[in-house]
Amino acid sequence: MSVAPVPVATDFAGLARLREAAQGNDPKVLREAARQFEALFTQMLMKSMRAVSFGDDLTGEQGGFYKDMLDQQMAVHLSSGKGLGLAEVMIRQLQGANGVTDGATAAGAAADIADMATSALGGRKPPQQLFSALSAPGSRPADWRPETPEQFVKDLLPHAQKAAGELGVSPRMLIAQAALETGWGRHPIRHPDGTPSYNLFGIKAGAGWDGARVRSMTTEYEGGAALRQREEFRAYPSIEASFEDYVRLLKTQPRYAEALRKGQDEERWARGLQAAGYATDPLYADKLSALAQSPALNAVPAASATLSA
Repeated sequence: MSVAPVPVATDFAGLARLREAAQGNDPKVLREAARQFEALFTQMLMKSMRAVSFGDDLTGEQGGFYKDMLDQQMAVHLSSGKGLGLAEVMIRQLQGANGVTDGATAAGAAADIADMATSALGGRKPPQQLFSALSAPGSRPADWRPETPEQFVKDLLPHAQKAAGELGVSPRMLIAQAALETGWGRHPIRHPDGTPSYNLFGIKAGAGWDGARVRSMTTEYEGGAALRQREEFRAYPSIEASFEDYVRLLKTQPRYAEALRKGQDEERWARGLQAAGYATDPLYADKLSALAQSPALNAVPAASATLSA
């Protein structure tokens, strides 16, 4: 099934249509989204150039209206065909970073582009912050891709021990939970450009979160049925920051108080987390307990005391 051309997203209505197209899970929607974002960027660039005034505008407000219309049409024209090349660069970066081969992932990347464009039109972010997928090396946190469960444990252990000491829980269970949420670091939540969000515990970005965010597909359970949906998650600059926010969340949310009182008992801790509503998966506690007994975690103590050399 082919994707019907979507009107260029140079206004909010166009962006809404772009998101609707993304829901079709067709890989071709990524190219359409990138093309439209290039048109929007071109329009913004032309508007910025016109903002440099060298004197009074003799045409008045009506003249400004017609200039905006001209800029929009010019942006659409310049972005048609091969365009300026920005769309192709975005596609290569997103495909290379995320391994886009299926419709769902491509649609997710397209939705990210629509979100960036919405921010641009709404004036909520300066243009230079929109292009995380095209940013220079170093503008995002350094990549982190543990190759084995053992490497994953080694990287997280000092942070898990510190966090476990503050919470009074098992450091082994903290690493097991991070392993469950990220697939031992092989399937973590990533930014559109492929750099890590360091969200090790699957913490969502609610209305009270004012830090960085990243959108990702997730599985939630309703009435026992697994549903795939797109959510916003918190993003961090490092592994350490992820553990610190996890500790802060559990210590400040009253619903986790009972689980914390059982922290040194691994199985009761896992069931306490599930009872507090940490996850909707009905088997979350069982999976967490099973991972804690995996070979990669044999050397990690169940108590929150510091691991001896």
